[in-house]
Amino acid sequence: MAGRSFRPSGSQHVSGSVPPTVTFTRRTSSGRYVNLSRESLDSEISGVEFSEYTVHIPPTPDNQPMDSSMSIRMDPPISQRVEEQYVSSSLFTGGYNSVTRAHLMDKVIESETNHPQMAGAKGSSCAIQGCDGKVMSDERGEDILPCECDFKICRDCFIDSVKTGDGICPGCKEPYKNTDLSLNSVEPGQPLPLPSNVAMSKMERRLSLMKSANRSAIVRSQSGLMRSQTGVDFDHNRWLFETKGTYGYGNAIWPKDGGFTDEKNDESGEPPELLNKPWRPLTRKLKIPAAVLSPYRLLIFVRMAVLGLFLAWRISHPNEDARWLWLMSVVCEIWFAFSWLLDQLPKFCPVSRATDLNVLKDKFETPSPANPTGKSDLPGVDIFVSTADPEKEPPLVTANTILSILASDYPVEKLSCYVSDDGGALLTFEAMAEAASFANLWVPFCRKHDIEPRNPESYFSLKKDPFKNKVRSDFVKDRRRVKREYDEFKVRINGLPDSIRRRSDAYNAREEIKAMKLRRQTVEDEPLEPLKVSKATWMADGTHWPGTWMVSAPEHSRGDHAGIIQVMLKPPSDEPLHGTVDSSPLDFTEVDIRLPMLVYVSREKRPGYDHNKKAGAMNALVRASAIMSNGPFILNLDCDHYIYNSEAIREGMCFMMDRGGDRICYVQFPQRFEGIDPSDRYANHNTVFFDVNMRALDGLQGPVYVGTGCLFRRTALYGFDPPRSKDHSGCCSCCFARRNKSTSVNSAPEEHRALRMGDSDNEEMNPSLFSKRFGNSSFLVDSIPVAEFQGRPLADHPAVKNGRPPGALTIPRELLDASTVAEAISVISCWYEDKTEWGNRVGWIYGSVTEDVVTGYRMHNRGWKSIYCVTKRDAFRGTAPINLTDRLHQVLRWATGSVEIFFSRNNALLASPRMKLLQRVAYLNVGIYPFTSLFLIVYCFLPALSLFSGQFIVQSLNVTFLTYLLVITLTLCVLAMLEIKWSGINLEEWWRNEQFWLIGGTSAHLAAVLQGLLKVIAGIEISFTLTSKSAGDDNDDEFADLYILKWSSLMIPPITIMITNLIAIAVGFSRTIYSAIPQWSRLLGGVFFSFWVLAHLYPFAKGLMGRRGRTPTIVFVWSGLIAITISLLWVAISPPSGSTQIGGSFQFP
Repeated sequence: MAGRSFRPSGSQHVSGSVPPTVTFTRRTSSGRYVNLSRESLDSEISGVEFSEYTVHIPPTPDNQPMDSSMSIRMDPPISQRVEEQYVSSSLFTGGYNSVTRAHLMDKVIESETNHPQMAGAKGSSCAIQGCDGKVMSDERGEDILPCECDFKICRDCFIDSVKTGDGICPGCKEPYKNTDLSLNSVEPGQPLPLPSNVAMSKMERRLSLMKSANRSAIVRSQSGLMRSQTGVDFDHNRWLFETKGTYGYGNAIWPKDGGFTDEKNDESGEPPELLNKPWRPLTRKLKIPAAVLSPYRLLIFVRMAVLGLFLAWRISHPNEDARWLWLMSVVCEIWFAFSWLLDQLPKFCPVSRATDLNVLKDKFETPSPANPTGKSDLPGVDIFVSTADPEKEPPLVTANTILSILASDYPVEKLSCYVSDDGGALLTFEAMAEAASFANLWVPFCRKHDIEPRNPESYFSLKKDPFKNKVRSDFVKDRRRVKREYDEFKVRINGLPDSIRRRSDAYNAREEIKAMKLRRQTVEDEPLEPLKVSKATWMADGTHWPGTWMVSAPEHSRGDHAGIIQVMLKPPSDEPLHGTVDSSPLDFTEVDIRLPMLVYVSREKRPGYDHNKKAGAMNALVRASAIMSNGPFILNLDCDHYIYNSEAIREGMCFMMDRGGDRICYVQFPQRFEGIDPSDRYANHNTVFFDVNMRALDGLQGPVYVGTGCLFRRTALYGFDPPRSKDHSGCCSCCFARRNKSTSVNSAPEEHRALRMGDSDNEEMNPSLFSKRFGNSSFLVDSIPVAEFQGRPLADHPAVKNGRPPGALTIPRELLDASTVAEAISVISCWYEDKTEWGNRVGWIYGSVTEDVVTGYRMHNRGWKSIYCVTKRDAFRGTAPINLTDRLHQVLRWATGSVEIFFSRNNALLASPRMKLLQRVAYLNVGIYPFTSLFLIVYCFLPALSLFSGQFIVQSLNVTFLTYLLVITLTLCVLAMLEIKWSGINLEEWWRNEQFWLIGGTSAHLAAVLQGLLKVIAGIEISFTLTSKSAGDDNDDEFADLYILKWSSLMIPPITIMITNLIAIAVGFSRTIYSAIPQWSRLLGGVFFSFWVLAHLYPFAKGLMGRRGRTPTIVFVWSGLIAITISLLWVAISPPSGSTQIGGSFQFP
């Protein structure tokens, strides 16, 4: 296997020092790496542009001039395409104090790969004797042959023939006549792609270069100037408007020479086409009907007043006979009222939103004066999929998620998918490669027949008619063929663990035999000791896997392995590529067969470095993607959450590209789940949170970030302030008037300052902070203003501020080269974040097990706004733990994160003035709600204590108490009905949520408070294990996990509460029956509240029983006997006083 290595001469980068150069090595057939000197390197490949692998970090500028002595030159486009082909077929590894190598992968998986975009795609071999290289190919996978004799030659041999053979073809022995082999050559007058190294330090490169000799003056726009690291003015418009032929009429100020001069202003004009075209918004805000919302708000105030009066009455009327019981109940009731207030106040302003995808298509993908060809002007999107352990997160689930992403309805050239494998497992790597191979058939099939959903496992499991609304005559045949191919795909995925193990065992046995032979040759007569040969994990091409081995070894374990990047699917061509008759088993002649870029990333891990779990993995993806694709928007998905609505990304983009969208930091989609039992026993759907609380927050400053299904603005993740940020001194923007005043950056506290982007009225972006904030990668720093500009909405309306001209993003994507991927390897190394603000103010925030909530909080704290996008068809779907124990541990992790937030600087009480008041109340509730468990536990024991002691929380059940109780209960029920009305949930979902609130509050929340206090007081760190995901391929019993009982200490408090209340009811009845003067009113109060507790714990009790019908009858018999025995024992120990006559009457005092 051939390979090239990028070896840093220094141990690590030091800010401000000279960037370390990179030397190169070549891997020989024996596996050794031989250094190449500069002289030998120059003698081999100097003077040929596309062979230059010299890399500096930051890399050398591209487009280096070729050697003047060369008689034959290649067109740059072909050199860049061939370079990209080699990059996409190479596995890049490297990291701290290690060589950065590019391993050329002739074979990624054991099965054949035919798609030309895929790594290791099948191609012709070089005809030069002794060479095993692959022939250069175009985007269709067809051979590129530089000579008319069609002699097959690889890139390296072609270089040799040009350099040392005077340009003579080795086949026909004639000089090369045609070297103009450019792919997708640009027509005159069309923009050229951006060079790979944008020299932002000088700001001399433009976003597009014109072949036309006509040049015009650069037009100044209304946006402020940005400054680079060297302090030179950065004008976005030099990137936007070269001539009228570059981007058409797209600038915020129309050029005077554009031909449409405004009569009132000689400096600018507007095309009449746009003057006559009505402006349409991309989104609409749908307000809740006043007939529902007004009574809802009124009832909130009424209940607040009633609660206040009730608590005042309770405090002024103690129970003198059981003051301890009264005191405990009053304290708990005060806390419950406070907790309800925190939960209810942010619900004052619920809203719903709607998008218009037709308007999005009309603005961004329809021919116009600014975009004559109608190419997509939508911004790029980088999609992150995170996984960590293939044993708990099955590769088949991850593969289906990837397939749904690759088939999503978004411009192919604008989409990139990055998979973060934090475990560094070969199993995940090969499962990704298998998914990329199957996507060659699945993605065009989805596009041809408009398949929904585009997750093959979910699609083939649908219980509805698959042929409904399918009009093409070949659909039945195509579906049958794809179903058969998917079944074979599943067999290959499920067989990967055994395949990798057998392959590794075979290679390891061969290595042991070689080592034994070598030892016998060196040591002849001495007794041989057993050889200790490391049990390596081997890839399909017969080389060591650089990540985690199945048998851990130094530098090959979960916490100790090199960084890995593999471009599984290289970036697609800019133009649609239709299938041919012979290219696929199905007819894709009218279907675009291109696939989005797919990249495998496993960040470097080394002992002694804090890897920061999922947040650290996400930040590594942010940096790597910024260098490789730099999409201005990032979609974050868990490995078990797939795209259920193929237009979901477009739905989110409507908000980002609408008027005022530049102030939106992220668009959060609701989480919807599959595989939940029909009764939703443990409230896994969580509809009260996603359809009530999140809609309500959308009316304030926006919903919280929940960890998946979220479309981010990249610059918001970088820690920049939003444009036009303001302080909020009012109460609620939608209910009360407020005064907003602009916040000066200089007057804000230091902890609230951030680098400004967009309109910077008070302070320009300070480049001196870039290296401290983002690290010393110039590639990463240079990409920031590009992402900021590309993420702006269109400046197609006078009210749109900080916009960009139409047609500015129709340029082709720049091609990948080795230096780009080598830089990406550098930024995912374990040391890169040292002395930077990654995890502190930049990217996902560290220090909490709920990094998602903290990350969203920091953005809202800077003044950003978020949006809640509820689509008609669910945007994403995933899986949730339906097992009781797994569900409790999931709630435990969320609650522990909330306790950490409460005791950290992310407490909402310390929020900046840029956060709205009710938004601050909502975040305060996020940090406080676990503490309710302390009072809830006590209150659940109060009915039992009342029955045991014969007392109650009040002196007597008088009319006043019963009236307050009735009004409080009725207002709660009416509020619930109104919430059900405006949110769209049903009564059963609301009741399931109430039940699990008590189950979680008496178990997981209590443990979270204890763990959080231990961490704060004693510094004991908290660790959690991944929640196991179902593989989804077991059709025998869909809900098998529901009935599995796994013991956990979290179950002890609820079980104790249930047993205690059951015994207390029996004791209370026994005492009352045997009492001379029965107190039926006190018994009624205690029994009523005990049944209230037991009714909430019913799902928990049902979960303890396991599968229906499997609980032995003897268990119930013995339970009844024990309860009766305890009751009789209590009566014997504490017999009733007075007469033993059974009697008495039931009456209220």
